[in-house]
Amino acid sequence: MMIVIFHAHKYLGRIINWMIFAGNLLVLPVLVNAQELAPIEVRLPYPMFVGTPQDFDVPNLESPLGSSRPSFLAPVGTKNVALEKYVESTDNEPIVGEMELVNDGDNEAYDGSFVELGPGRQHITIDLEDTYEIYAILIWHFHKKARVYKDVIVQISDDPDFVIGVETLFNNDHDNSSGEGVGKDLHYVETHEGKLIDCRGLHGQYVRLYSNGNTSNDLNHYIEVEVHAIPVK
Repeated sequence: MMIVIFHAHKYLGRIINWMIFAGNLLVLPVLVNAQELAPIEVRLPYPMFVGTPQDFDVPNLESPLGSSRPSFLAPVGTKNVALEKYVESTDNEPIVGEMELVNDGDNEAYDGSFVELGPGRQHITIDLEDTYEIYAILIWHFHKKARVYKDVIVQISDDPDFVIGVETLFNNDHDNSSGEGVGKDLHYVETHEGKLIDCRGLHGQYVRLYSNGNTSNDLNHYIEVEVHAIPVK
């Protein structure tokens, strides 16, 4: 019998004993750097509309989940490290609001809770002030009404100029209209749950988020961005 031993990802720390038999192949997991996991803490805002409309003329639109998003597990100690960190933008004079609203801890959809950037391709960058293991990024663009934001791209890097060491975590720009490469991720309808992006524990100090208007208008909005991470040891 052939025996194969492999190293299970640290996220599988709760899997202690299991074996898979396939003919003469016996697969045994070896847990490496196992970490205790727990759901990240996310306070959801009040839902402003019910259901997920599907009448948008948008390519590659994901189907509604049909239920609440399941809890996202990450190593114990993971928390939102973006709160009240410095945010800069390609739009130095937002049409509505100030950049501080992006990560002030308020993810409600009421007037006065969001920043509105100018039309076309825009991006914001959050400086986490240190390098972190990033496990999840949560984005609320605008959920007062159902809409889809275009060319949503999320990147992390240790380079503030995003020239080297750039990791693209999400990209639904299907035609490369924003110039960051063709993305294979799906467009999605904004809801009060926000968009959760699995960052797989990748390292970075800076988080950059792109958008290029939405299905209601050409403007770009952010209610809140959370970055759930732990310091790099």
